[in-house]
Amino acid sequence: QLQASGGGLVQAGGSLKLSCAPSGRTFSSSAMGWFRQAPGKEREFVAAIRARSTYYANSVKGRFTISGDSARNTVYLQMNNLGPGDTGVYYCAAKSGLTYPIVSSLGQHGTYDYWGQGTLVTVSS
Repeated sequence: QLQASGGGLVQAGGSLKLSCAPSGRTFSSSAMGWFRQAPGKEREFVAAIRARSTYYANSVKGRFTISGDSARNTVYLQMNNLGPGDTGVYYCAAKSGLTYPIVSSLGQHGTYDYWGQGTLVTVSS
């Protein structure tokens, strides 16, 4: 239901911008988010956007910016000053419907109904 793109190989200190858009059937969403999974680690929350407010994991605050185009159900993740610790597969996710999820649930996988296939980000030192 979602298609993520924009990943790639970048040197430490560099930048990348990820995009996520619906593929196929369109739907209404009340929140969209980004998660990532590093090799051998569990998937973790990165950022979310809900009702034009944004939320970030502490590890990316000040470096990453999430933005969205609600009319197109599209979400972006601008990543600056990347480091090797940012390496992983990045997944976008969407919470369907018109009811906003509570803020404290935005970092939980189960909050989201649709997921993208992931895009690989590799940061070399």
